[in-house]
Formats: sequence, structure tokens, C-alpha cells
Amino acid sequence: MSKAVYAGSFDPVTKGHLDVIERGSRMFDELIVAVADNQAKPLLFKKSERVNLIRKCISKYPNVKVDSFNGLLIDYVRMQKTNIILRGIRTISDFEAEFQMALTNRAIAPDIETIFVMTCEKYSFISSRLMKEAVSLGANVGMFLPREVEQALIKKLKRHK
Repeated sequence: MSKAVYAGSFDPVTKGHLDVIERGSRMFDELIVAVADNQAKPLLFKKSERVNLIRKCISKYPNVKVDSFNGLLIDYVRMQKTNIILRGIRTISDFEAEFQMALTNRAIAPDIETIFVMTCEKYSFISSRLMKEAVSLGANVGMFLPREVEQALIKKLKRHK
């Protein structure tokens, strides 16, 4: 049985993330979407909120589960009894950062492989950061976010004003 972990902060989850999840669900018998905090990014949603939003969006994929973790991704991957990390790539700059991370992970844990998939072109310019900024300025981002995520983002940003 093949199993992979797709990790990220998902603050919030976008249709680009969901594209990677949908394709990962076809590539692997089981896909774990692992939500983590990223100390380098200011996070708007609590980890539990991000987990719940993703769960609402992936219910049609029976082989995908959502979890959260703290610490090193490679430790979490081993805890899940797999050796595959799935990563989505949007741009060349994404590739550079992801490649560096994959090589670091390989140096620390040579038994763990990272598989990259390209995000669908129509979502290649979307980022969670841009979605937060656009919504805060009143933009309609329904074409880039699932409806429930867009509503949660609008509500959250109204509270933070």
C-alpha cells in the first residue's frame, strides 16, 4: 500500500492546494494532509481551524485524511509509517525553496523521498498570503478558494480589523 504525506500551513487552503490533494489521492492509496505551523509565516487561522476547513473540502476523497503535527516533517512521516513526502510546485521560486528543503530532508533522512507535482496552471499564481491580502481589500476570490474557506476568511479578517 502506498502512502504519502502532503504537509503545509494551509493558512488558508486554496484551490491550488486542493488540486495537489486531488491528484495525490489518485497517485497514492492513502494521502495524509498534515497541517503544521510555520514560524516564518504569520498565521491567521488556528491549526484546528485549518484542519477543519480542509476536512470540509476533501470529504469526496475517501483515501485522504487530515492531521496536524509539530516538529520535523521527517519525524512525522516516519510516525505515519511511510517514506514519501508530496509537495506542490507553483513557480520557479517555489521549486528553489522546495528543492532546498528536499535536499536537507534527504541529508537528514536518506530513506525519505520527496515527490513534486506541478499545480494546475490556473492556480499557479495563487498563494494563501495573496488570498488573505485580496480579501482584506474587498476582492472576490471565490474562483481561488472553496466557498466555505472564502467565508471563513472574510469572517476572520473582519474580526482582526
